[in-house]
Parts: sequence; C-alpha cells; structure tokens
Amino acid sequence: MTNELTYTRNGDYLIPDLTLTQQPETVPLGKYGRMRKDYLENHRPILFQKLLLEEGLYPHLRETDETAHRRLRELMPRLAETAGATEALKAADPMQWVGLMNTCKAQAEEMIRNELVFH
Repeated sequence: MTNELTYTRNGDYLIPDLTLTQQPETVPLGKYGRMRKDYLENHRPILFQKLLLEEGLYPHLRETDETAHRRLRELMPRLAETAGATEALKAADPMQWVGLMNTCKAQAEEMIRNELVFH
C-alpha cells in the first residue's frame, strides 16, 4: 500500500489532499482538556498545529485532563488537612467548612492550571 500524496489545483497553487486516519470513538474532553486546547490555540499556535497535523492533539488533551483530575484528587485532602477542614468542623460549623473547602479547591485548581494547563 503506497501513501501517494495527491494534490488539487486551486488557482496557481497545488493544495495537498490531506486525510486523517480513522480515529476511535472519543470521550468528550473535560474542563482541563478544553482549557489546554484553548491555551494552545491562542498562545502556542505552532505546537497546536503540530499536534493537530500529527493526530496527537486529542490524546494530548485527554492525558492533560486525566492528569489534572488525578492531581486534584491528590491535592484536595492535603490542602483540606492543612486548612483545618476536618469532619469535626463540618459537623460543628458547616458554613465555615464549606468556605475552607472552596478555598482549598481554588488553590488546587490554580496549581493545576499553572503546572499542567498553561505551561
């Protein structure tokens, strides 16, 4: 099987007829995968085009999303413990506990964005 490249004439230019290989069914990207895609499109267009043409964009975005979610699951318990968001506090003062947990999640997401999404 030869991989002959064919061209289509468009005025004075020959445009290659590019086709993508058949991709397996894909799972929709999560929050961090979509953020990474947006970042690459707007701030790293050459890398974005390279990944897109080599058919590595979706696997890269999927891996980024999975890694970010795994990192969030690892960070949250440590940040909550450091902040003092214990089960005792949850029972005694639920509003304060929710506030601490929201702060912890914001800190974890900021770390993830800096480490994985915007690098």
